[in-house]
Amino acid sequence: MSRDRIIVLDFGSQYAHLIAKRFRMLGYYSEIALPSAEVSSLAGAKGIVFSGGPSSIYDDNTPEFNPEILNLDIPILGLCYGHYVVQTGYNGKVGKADVGEFGFATLNFAAGVGGANSKCPLFKGIEGEQQVWMSHQDGVLKMGDGFEMVGSTKDCPFAATQNLEKKRFSLQFHCEVKDTPCGNQIFQNFADYCGMEKNWDQDTVLNIILENIKKEADGRNVLLFLSGGVDSTITFALLNKALGQERVLGLHIDNGFMRKNESHNVAEAYRKFGFTNFIVEDASESFLKAIAGLTDPQKKRMAVGENFIIVRNEVTARQNLDDSWLLAQGTLYPDIIESGGTKNSHTIKTHHNRVAGIQELIAKGLIIEPIRDLYKDEVRAIGKKLGLPEQLVMRHPFPGPGLSINVLCNDGKSDAKNKEELTLAQKELDEIKLDMFCEHCTASLKRSILPVRSVGVQGDFRTYRFPALLTFREEESGTGFYHFPGKREKIEACSSTITNKAKYINRTCIKLFQRPGLADSDLKIQEGYCDRHRLDQLREVDNIVLTELHKSLWYDKIFQHLTIDLPYASCADHATFVLRPVISEDVMTARFAMLPKELMNTIVHKIAELPFVDALYFDATNKPPATFGWE
Repeated sequence: MSRDRIIVLDFGSQYAHLIAKRFRMLGYYSEIALPSAEVSSLAGAKGIVFSGGPSSIYDDNTPEFNPEILNLDIPILGLCYGHYVVQTGYNGKVGKADVGEFGFATLNFAAGVGGANSKCPLFKGIEGEQQVWMSHQDGVLKMGDGFEMVGSTKDCPFAATQNLEKKRFSLQFHCEVKDTPCGNQIFQNFADYCGMEKNWDQDTVLNIILENIKKEADGRNVLLFLSGGVDSTITFALLNKALGQERVLGLHIDNGFMRKNESHNVAEAYRKFGFTNFIVEDASESFLKAIAGLTDPQKKRMAVGENFIIVRNEVTARQNLDDSWLLAQGTLYPDIIESGGTKNSHTIKTHHNRVAGIQELIAKGLIIEPIRDLYKDEVRAIGKKLGLPEQLVMRHPFPGPGLSINVLCNDGKSDAKNKEELTLAQKELDEIKLDMFCEHCTASLKRSILPVRSVGVQGDFRTYRFPALLTFREEESGTGFYHFPGKREKIEACSSTITNKAKYINRTCIKLFQRPGLADSDLKIQEGYCDRHRLDQLREVDNIVLTELHKSLWYDKIFQHLTIDLPYASCADHATFVLRPVISEDVMTARFAMLPKELMNTIVHKIAELPFVDALYFDATNKPPATFGWE
């Protein structure tokens, strides 16, 4: 049956499917298509949205686009890169912006825009000023023919434009992310402008997934990689419902990268709910051997992913499972897009479920991924509809590689280029004006660059840059505990200012603790790999954080907490740790979580008691420009 729909053209944005998801959550059917699509394939669409993307529109290698689409007599909305496609399609000009924007910005409406009688249909019922989410380095320098400016920010004069005669709109910001609070209203207004009627709901989604499972399985049995995380657990429940427990086998592999008592707790939770069709395999030695001596994050992820295939083959042989068994994964859309899994997207990090061995099985039609087009919040909604308990549905995400990707590794060497860029990063940081804190905090503020690199995502492409470290006054002389500013908005403004203005920095951290007696110069990059010793240390620190989050009931108030282990210490047996609590809905964007002062103090003081902890930092960076984790 044909449905009225809004089509999203995917120019490679990290957020492309998120646009379609927003429309579906509003009750409107939405599909993804390539920007090179034939006009005939778009027949029946009520409106089209052009997504963002990692390219600059003036580059030689840009996504292929069919310009005939601009001749269609239906509304078109361009976002970020799509904003540039719309403008240049009508003789506008795009180039490098004077100031790139990553994160929050304030949108100011032009006269007559906003409110009940807005002259711009997109902003009907929305009052200015509005918080919006930016992620761009280019900008519109001259609007296209017939366009007018309807919104701007401090650094972006053409943040929102329209041409009502052509039914064309274009926005520099990302209204598909929750960090643009008025985004849903913008999409609702666009759907109204397109003449869409409600035609999509959660029951429809669930029924489609179950029918697709039956169709893809085609009478075959299924073995599922069962990490214990939300995605694999709900995939497990979906497979059981669609096929029956007798045709499904869950395989939980203890890879040595689990949290403290994780495998035991996961198995108990499954049994308690009534799942009996799963086995637990201890393959920790195999995985530790696979990543021994590796320092490159990509190579480490790939080694973990490939070893899953090796262990799976060993288990299937031992269980006498024949070649007809399919392999299932709880893959989400963010895993695919960050792995460069769509035609125009850039690789941010290769997820373990997209390594070469998995790709070969996909090509052979031996992989089934029932939730691959969904986001975390959609998956959780399905889990609740299936009747799964809160303990399983609302559990913090825990990917297959587990703690291995939270242990940064280093061979103890630093080349000339790395040293040069470290110096340039420090120079950048020193030159940035940071006047958002009170006079007392500003006077005590010290700035430095951590000599490690972490992955980030800026303008839909991958960065690998240094974190800035801010140190405020010591709370009491000689204790090693440092002041943490109390106002989130000031920390956020500071963090965004640094990452927006600096070329070599993509994170901002704040020092919480440094062991008394240790000078900053005592901390150096140590040769360190992901081995059982460092993993055990990380488990202890991580367990303190999770225990206190549960006790304080803050576990359910945040999306995820990651504890990062840095080989930055006074000696090889010690380490520095980073606290990384985040708030998110769909994983594509996130804000750092501001924990209560009392809870933070409890966590910091308990971690400080561990003899191997030299320092403790707080990652105060949103996504973008930083990813959740550091690898």
